[in-house]
Amino acid sequence: MDRRTFIGSVALGLLAAQCAEAQQAARVYRIGFVSPISPGPTIDAFRQALRQVGYVEGKNVIVETRFAEARSERLPELIAELIRLKVDVLVVGSTAGALAAKKATTTVPIVFAGLVDPIAAGIVASLARPGGNITGVTFGIGGSGFTGKWVELLKEAVPNVSHIAVLSNSASPQTELLVKDIRAAAQTLNVKLDVLDAGNAADLERAFAAIGASGAQAIIVTNDPFFVANRVKLVQFAASKRLPAVYFIKLLADAGGLMAYGGSLEDSYRRAATYVDKILKGAKPADLPIEQPTKFELVINLKTAKALGLTIPQSLLLRADEVIQ
Repeated sequence: MDRRTFIGSVALGLLAAQCAEAQQAARVYRIGFVSPISPGPTIDAFRQALRQVGYVEGKNVIVETRFAEARSERLPELIAELIRLKVDVLVVGSTAGALAAKKATTTVPIVFAGLVDPIAAGIVASLARPGGNITGVTFGIGGSGFTGKWVELLKEAVPNVSHIAVLSNSASPQTELLVKDIRAAAQTLNVKLDVLDAGNAADLERAFAAIGASGAQAIIVTNDPFFVANRVKLVQFAASKRLPAVYFIKLLADAGGLMAYGGSLEDSYRRAATYVDKILKGAKPADLPIEQPTKFELVINLKTAKALGLTIPQSLLLRADEVIQ
């Protein structure tokens, strides 16, 4: 190859690369976002994180949002609708949402956020190498003992507690694992547990009646979109019975719950946006390790504590990431 031919081939290569970059820059990506609950802080956090990595809605990205309003049976329908729109990547919240998305497509990249344990739920086989078309960010890992911490926090805040009611949704694939950790902690601390199932309005009213009649001294509310959607009702019930309660995310402490302990749901969705960015730039979900939370946040609502006549130990307040006055 002579010098002129070599220079010409290099120039053509550079031109092709520049054209490819220009086409990618001019492309408008379509992201499908499916939330198990109503619009709120999760979609706000996701959009904010997208902006931080250079995506502007209406300019180089369109975010198609769908909200299941705590009705998990709607998730397959909403996901199918977004797949028909030919989204470039699908973002799903909740274990039920990830399972529905995995069943619906093997080709559209899926990023999940806010899950407890994708391995136990059968979504992936490995955190390090998820394989297939799915990856994402967990809210915590079952079996790690973080849900047992809810029992410990109640005992620390209210030392005389010996009987706790646990609200869970048996329809959720993660519930069994969550409750297992809670039972282990309760046994260690010699605390009696009543595990009550609630996945709809009628079940919740029955659970409230059972708690009122049982003599339970405190409540644990486990991870589930149904409980997020009914957070005001849950907090009002605990207040009416003067029962201290611990919840799984800050949103419920903000609504008036006594304490919340868990991963940051908003941060989970912010991190999901970085996964979306990597996938849109060519990364394969199978090669992106699933990210676990690096810390859990403890939020204590002192206003609620005062209304319940509780004095939260200083040692506990000092460990809190946020104290609501």
